[in-house]
Amino acid sequence: MTDQRPQYGEIATLDEQRRAAGLPALADTAPPTLEQSASPAPVRRANPVDRFVTIALLAYGLINVVMTGLSYLDFPTAMNQVMGVLGIDGEFTNYAQGKLWGTLAAIVLGAGWALTAYLSIRRLRRGALTWWVPVVGAAVTLFVTSICVAVPMMGDPAFAAFLTATTGQ
Repeated sequence: MTDQRPQYGEIATLDEQRRAAGLPALADTAPPTLEQSASPAPVRRANPVDRFVTIALLAYGLINVVMTGLSYLDFPTAMNQVMGVLGIDGEFTNYAQGKLWGTLAAIVLGAGWALTAYLSIRRLRRGALTWWVPVVGAAVTLFVTSICVAVPMMGDPAFAAFLTATTGQ
């Protein structure tokens, strides 16, 4: 049998041809490309405890957002329960503002969680310490949501009477 291999570099790669000619491979002689010359940013691995705590906080937050957001969509019922816990006589009657601000509060909860999750995932991928992002995100979202809930509550006659009686004015 005769050797039917191609001769004279017919199928050989450029590096194989250079090696056969006694020359160095192109990768050894070529100037570095822009990607090679720029020093890559060091990639740190996320701490597994930080990753677990961050994901657990986000999961807990998601459950809380869904449950609370649904209750805000039925704002009068939720406020009647709050008023019952506080010992306020009467029912929540500020329905128009309750529907508007309850819906807004539910939207704020969802948007706040989504932004917090986005920022947390970005930091986790970079390997940065992240557990604090869901805590701060929850605090900021809670603050804004509390304002949304306070507006219709302050406009409710039964709640306003309770505040007046409590403050002694």
